[in-house]
Amino acid sequence: MRRNIALLVFATAVSLAPATGRAIDRHPTGVNVDSQGATSVFITFGNLVSQRPAESEWCGELIPADPDIGLKCDPDTVFGRLPARLDLATPSGSSGLTDIMSIPASVARRAYQAALRGKASQFFYVRRFVSLVGGPDEYVFVTCRMATVGARTPLSLTNVVVAADLSAPILFVRPGGVVPPVTARIDYTGTGWLRGRWEVAMPGDESPTPFDLLTEASLPVEDRSRQRRYRELERFRVFLPPTGSVTLPGPSPESLPTDVEGSYQILLRIEAVSEKESESNLGAAGAGEGLVFSGAVAGFPMPTLRYVVGGERSDLALVGEFGALAAIAPAEGAVLDGSRPVGFLWSGDRRAASYLLEVEDERGERVLAAIVRAGTSAYEAPPWLAERAQGSLSWRVSGIGPDGDPIGRSAWRTFTLRRVE
Repeated sequence: MRRNIALLVFATAVSLAPATGRAIDRHPTGVNVDSQGATSVFITFGNLVSQRPAESEWCGELIPADPDIGLKCDPDTVFGRLPARLDLATPSGSSGLTDIMSIPASVARRAYQAALRGKASQFFYVRRFVSLVGGPDEYVFVTCRMATVGARTPLSLTNVVVAADLSAPILFVRPGGVVPPVTARIDYTGTGWLRGRWEVAMPGDESPTPFDLLTEASLPVEDRSRQRRYRELERFRVFLPPTGSVTLPGPSPESLPTDVEGSYQILLRIEAVSEKESESNLGAAGAGEGLVFSGAVAGFPMPTLRYVVGGERSDLALVGEFGALAAIAPAEGAVLDGSRPVGFLWSGDRRAASYLLEVEDERGERVLAAIVRAGTSAYEAPPWLAERAQGSLSWRVSGIGPDGDPIGRSAWRTFTLRRVE
């Protein structure tokens, strides 16, 4: 009864939309989602007039948003809020917004448990929009119908792990060697064709950004051609049955370059595919014309796998062992081209809150010092390093604890930096 009253109020709320434009609309208005795990859905919002997106919530029931517009979540039935790290809302089209609704497994479980207690087998995703000209806020909802991971749910990637058949987190390869086989373990909802390519970022390439690593279907149509491309290794096209998990073979080991010393990244690039459950109609949302195909959408960037060419194989034993710090690249005695950025790589220490990278010249004078946040074990030196320091250089990395005191240091490594004209 309460929900029926709320839906009647919704019709009234739409009629009270600002005189400056129509009420915000969306497509799809409802979608099937996994009742036992995560699901990602591409949603288009339209008819935005001087409004910006705010927070999103999932809940079991809606109530009038008065004095604002639309229906908002009943605070007593909220299942969760879209985490900031998963909020990929982006302006798109004509007065539109592309939103990726990434439902955490915890929200799906809470909705399922509520259904077991006699509540409705659907729940709601509600996005709030804030007026930039002093008008009322506007709330817009999408209905989430609980289902299985099978054919009637959107084709979305919910978890991806790219790894090699080794226990070490960083692959270390001698020049001219062969990289071990790589695979991608993919959890997904729905069914359909998975299409994409394997690429590799070479030493000296600009590192991919989180934007570059999103699946193509996670971006507005106009942004999909803006992702940075790298050296292509292989393409793939595989059918995903409605089983929810697949292991995708990586590129042929022989196709991975190992002729130049330095740090490489293997990239999994997923392309958008046409899939009925993942379509978004721009016209229906008031954001333009045509359909947006968003099969293989994901609410997170695809992971990369790093491998390092050069140095001694014995370094591998130090990576990840007891959290010990170890300088990996540039390797001892390496000769680097000074016309290209110098990349540093080390194994991390779980206790570290940050790292201090130091580079000294032959006289023992510091020519570079950089603080790198914890969770990152790589650093690309600024271009001016080669201008200030030529010849033999030494580097090391120190772990810094939460209190600011050193908790460990790597050994010094010596390399030579030469500018090639």
